[in-house]
Amino acid sequence: MTFLQHLEELRRRLIRSVLWMGLAFVAGLFLARDAYTLLVDPVTRYLPPGEKLAYTRLTDPFMLYMWVALVVAIFLAAPLVLMEVWLFIAPALYPRERRLAIPFILCSSLFFIGGGAFAYLVVLPPACEFFIQQGLDWDFEPVLTARELLGFEGKILLGMGFVFEMPIVTLFLARVGIVTASFLLQKLKYAVLIIFIVAAVLTPTPDMLTQTLFAAPMICLYLLSIGIAALFGKRHAA
Repeated sequence: MTFLQHLEELRRRLIRSVLWMGLAFVAGLFLARDAYTLLVDPVTRYLPPGEKLAYTRLTDPFMLYMWVALVVAIFLAAPLVLMEVWLFIAPALYPRERRLAIPFILCSSLFFIGGGAFAYLVVLPPACEFFIQQGLDWDFEPVLTARELLGFEGKILLGMGFVFEMPIVTLFLARVGIVTASFLLQKLKYAVLIIFIVAAVLTPTPDMLTQTLFAAPMICLYLLSIGIAALFGKRHAA
């Protein structure tokens, strides 16, 4: 394929990805209310009895409805968007490598959704409990806005979903010989530093608790990536 043909293929895949996202967004509109109940549960379970989330702008309820539908759409459309990514890079692969299409799409989707589930089940509950309890210990009255809470949770869910793609990216880079297990192991101490910097950027709060909850699985995923690179690196494939 020529350079212009690659650009045309990229344009086609981007358009199809946007269409998949649009369809998933429509589905997300119907699932938004149930998704909202799930999203606010890690906080509302720790609020004093009778406390509810608030909003401060007239348009907040509508915008939050759209935001929840968008978060749902991203997770629903992830397998289809990843399929478009694979179809874009497939022409550059050997026939035997193209047979990895289904495992790639399935694993990438599972890791992305698994990252969101990990954030929802493991990261958010202790973080929310810690922050709410801190306010109650100081005898503060919690007045949480749904806008701030859903923005906080949405960034963590999506950020953790993308972080969990690290082993898949490493597998691809190792197969083409860009990285090796020994290289990743040698750079471990630098990787830990970079991971904490990335965690500080991705987390919407500056506290060390949330950053550590974010960075700990990233370090585990980096160690897993070293093992993946050792098993599926270019030398092993040859």
